[in-house]
Amino acid sequence: MKLKRKLRMGMVGGGPGAFIGEVHRKASRIDGEIELVAGAFDIDPKKSKKMGRELALDKNRVYSDYKEMIRAESKLPLGERVDFVAVTTPNNWHYPIARDFLKAGFHVMCEKPMTITSKEAKQLAALVKKTKRVFGLMHNYTGYPMVKLAKDMVKQKKLGKVRKVVVQYPQGWLATALERTGQMQASWRTDPKQSGAGGCVGDIGTHAANLAEYITGLKITHICAELTTFVTGRRLDDDCNCLIKFNNGAKGILHASQVSIGEENNLAIWVHGEKGSVEWHQEHPNYLYFKPPAGPEEVWKRGNPYVAEYSAAAGRNTRLPSGHPEAFLEAFANNYANFCEAVKTVIEGKKPSPLAMDFPDVEDGVRGMLFIETVVASSKSKQKWTAMKK
Repeated sequence: MKLKRKLRMGMVGGGPGAFIGEVHRKASRIDGEIELVAGAFDIDPKKSKKMGRELALDKNRVYSDYKEMIRAESKLPLGERVDFVAVTTPNNWHYPIARDFLKAGFHVMCEKPMTITSKEAKQLAALVKKTKRVFGLMHNYTGYPMVKLAKDMVKQKKLGKVRKVVVQYPQGWLATALERTGQMQASWRTDPKQSGAGGCVGDIGTHAANLAEYITGLKITHICAELTTFVTGRRLDDDCNCLIKFNNGAKGILHASQVSIGEENNLAIWVHGEKGSVEWHQEHPNYLYFKPPAGPEEVWKRGNPYVAEYSAAAGRNTRLPSGHPEAFLEAFANNYANFCEAVKTVIEGKKPSPLAMDFPDVEDGVRGMLFIETVVASSKSKQKWTAMKK
């Protein structure tokens, strides 16, 4: 039987002053298929209740902590309890919250990085397999239509065999000791107890690595990395430079920085193959550049019929006609839309289609943690190359 209702969403995190929680709330509402009905929004129960009032939620479904939320929601009938939970807390809480909701039978959408150790990540992957719940990981940049077009161009051999990948993610917002001013986002991201072993590499380097693997379909096998902490007294890295080897023999360069003054969110990628190259910039996301070995450069523009004809995934994840820009929130919403369809299909007792499953999952979370740990290990090592852990 087809599910003829909105999915009921719960949220852990995203309390007063939080950035990413509010982005999740906005993005999940865009297609009208998801309704936020419950949450434990802050580690401080008073702030959680305050957030619930601001969101006009039933006060009985605004909880003091996530464990109370699991107990209460589990007692409700299947048609009333939350269908899934969005985990939008600092990194150190991702694993226990996702684990406990999975064990209780709920589907999960989780912020990245998925955990703070690869051991936790692998345990979570095993639990997802055991519970057969849908698990989404919010690497939102994979949701852009032109990223999906680039992926299909590589898959359909328009570039030929991939030889080289260059991916970057420079920012400048942590060029000073912002964490010492009490700024919440800077404070937890530079705290190893909350963020994990990686600072810049965990926060944005993982986005760059995930984007490279998503578009190319390749796996990183070896890394030669250097992590630097430029701001005196900061406890985690704020700059990352990597040489990379892929499993098909391709080579790569990945650099991420949070001390590059003047840069905002300049995520960009170049994929070079034997027959052509593609180039994409997150700050100008509606254009994909294809460069053949002979002839003029091609500019593929989001929303045009030829994009959907070439890539079903790009067409499916396009909402507006050409010339009307789609960007960050819509990409976020695309991952939610696909995740939502997958959850509904599982509730109906069916198997989701490959297009519905086109969002980062628990295995991407494992890859992300292995990437962080390998970069950290390589940076500390005196040898040139460090093999990516398995």
